[in-house]
Amino acid sequence: MSESVFFFLTLAAGFYMAWSIGANDVANAMGTSVGSRALTLRQAVIIAAILEFSGAFFFGSHVTETVQTGIINPDFFKYNPMAFAYGMLSALIAVGLWLQLATWFGWPVSTTHAIVGALVGFGATMGGIEGVYWSHVAYIVTSWAISPIMGGVLSFLLFMLLRRAVFNRPKPLEAAKKIMPFLVFAVTVTLVLLLLFNGLQNVDLDFSLTQTLLIAIGLGFLSAAICQKMVLNISHPKNPDSITEEFNQIEKMFSYLQIISACLMAFAHGANDVANAIGPLSAAIQVSQHQAISAVTVVPIWALALGGIGIVVGLATWGWRVIETIGRKLTELTPTRGFSAEFGAALTILSASRLGLPISTTHTLVGAVVGVGLARGLGALNLAVMRDIFISWIITVPAGAILTVAIFWLFTLL
Repeated sequence: MSESVFFFLTLAAGFYMAWSIGANDVANAMGTSVGSRALTLRQAVIIAAILEFSGAFFFGSHVTETVQTGIINPDFFKYNPMAFAYGMLSALIAVGLWLQLATWFGWPVSTTHAIVGALVGFGATMGGIEGVYWSHVAYIVTSWAISPIMGGVLSFLLFMLLRRAVFNRPKPLEAAKKIMPFLVFAVTVTLVLLLLFNGLQNVDLDFSLTQTLLIAIGLGFLSAAICQKMVLNISHPKNPDSITEEFNQIEKMFSYLQIISACLMAFAHGANDVANAIGPLSAAIQVSQHQAISAVTVVPIWALALGGIGIVVGLATWGWRVIETIGRKLTELTPTRGFSAEFGAALTILSASRLGLPISTTHTLVGAVVGVGLARGLGALNLAVMRDIFISWIITVPAGAILTVAIFWLFTLL
């Protein structure tokens, strides 16, 4: 295959995988907001499109490890670098296909796990047992248990706290107005820390831990002060006995908080996950041009734009499928339940990233939604949908591996 044909084929594969990420992964940020009706599907697509592309283009990774988190042993490709390039191309196509299949069925699966599976299959094919760093793979696999459990427990506790502190009070609206500034403070601090620690990790910002905390806390106090002023203007229902109307006003208050958290999660997702598509793409192109594997791959700005556009197109065309599963099929969501799930997921991601625990954003959010559903009893969950999602998680890594090996050998035959 000529270098120019390989170049354009790799571009197409990178765009295809970015499209698949947009169709499947963006539901992490917007699924609960649509399910709780805080946003319509059209509004969610427009907001996520702007923020996902902005995160990917302006703050996406400009330098990425070519061996993708140390899964493949690069020594096996020292004398045959083009095999590595074809492996990256095969991984892009394979993961794109798997994500497309999962999206068709509405399964929220982990893009990172699919990439891991793809590289494990390719590395083991080329180098046997020694071609893969298995200890690192095992470390990643532990996130299958850690992610949903942590997300579920935190979201369950948060929703139970809201139920006790707000809905079970004699005057729920008054209770909500009192607790709202504290929640806004907590949400702002958590999401700013998440953004600075994870979403903007590719930008050369030299903030110390103390400076980062001061920025987050300062913005938290500012947000809480604004919220305090706004909730004072909320009028009580004309009918003092109308508890339903009070509940409706409470849900409306939480819908705004949920939209803010969804926006920041979408921005951070675009900044982080574009590398899943653009990293292998840039590595394959760099190897084909220089006929050598380097320790790091420089990601050109046009590649970030390509990935950002691909994510947006995927969300706009097929994103509704997984959004529907997370937002509506697992359990019935309201703004307070959706907020509990989203904030619980954000707390889990932030805590795990600082503790160095392996975690999947997709698995975390699904676990958080399940946790909120369990707060209302097992009957509030759609167990058939849960079963299908769990099975899709189990087969993601082997599916990525098998597809990559098949596509790689097809290239070899051609």
